[in-house]
Amino acid sequence: MNTTWTTRDRITAGRGVLKSDEWETWRRSETDQKRGVPYPPLEEPVPPDALLVDLVAPGDFAVGRMPLIDAIRIRMSHRTFTDERLTLEELSFLLWATQGVRELVQEGRVSRRTVPSGGSRHPFETYLCIQRVRDLKPGLYRYLPLEHKLSLLRTEPDLYQKVNDATNKQNYGGAVIFIWTTIPYRTEWRYSFLSPKLIALDAGHLCQNLYLACTAIGAGTCALDAYDQDKVDRLLGVDGQDEFAIYCAPVGKVE
Repeated sequence: MNTTWTTRDRITAGRGVLKSDEWETWRRSETDQKRGVPYPPLEEPVPPDALLVDLVAPGDFAVGRMPLIDAIRIRMSHRTFTDERLTLEELSFLLWATQGVRELVQEGRVSRRTVPSGGSRHPFETYLCIQRVRDLKPGLYRYLPLEHKLSLLRTEPDLYQKVNDATNKQNYGGAVIFIWTTIPYRTEWRYSFLSPKLIALDAGHLCQNLYLACTAIGAGTCALDAYDQDKVDRLLGVDGQDEFAIYCAPVGKVE
């Protein structure tokens, strides 16, 4: 029997993921949540010796005051950036706007954030390849939304070039490259086989907030879904199975 998938097979399978015709099946099915399996962690653990960087608290933001109607009106993808550095406050604002935690509920097991997520599962981690941010050394960082801090993962001279190679030469000279990974089990714990659709929708919510937040501070971004999966995963140090890159976006100041 020929088991080779044709292009049409792949298209059909992809369309199936996007459909919403299996909710009744899901309601009758067993999930880890129904089995009483504990909630998956809201955030990946941080090594005890990690270097943490305090970010500007949301209550202290003086940036991002552009009216929403103006930000929506002029929002666009940018592939050319100036050499200007982002400030730590501006980066703090962008991180809060995309994954900031507003409150913890259900005894700290569920987070309400600045972006919507199906069932409040928030299956993403935010990694940053920082090149030009005031008061921060270039390197690879991870955002800790529960603490509103950065964790420095490593520094190396050619990191920015490696990220550019892994994203098919699409850094575009950005001051920061946002790289989001997904931890599918956070969503699968509740939604099982429906999770791919929900995770894809949630990624869109996440990046749209980045677009609007960038516009509000005189910066720009360009969403990237074409990248070398293996190279990006290796750069981040994730396993490519239980955590893997799902979306990238260079950010920088624009004319």
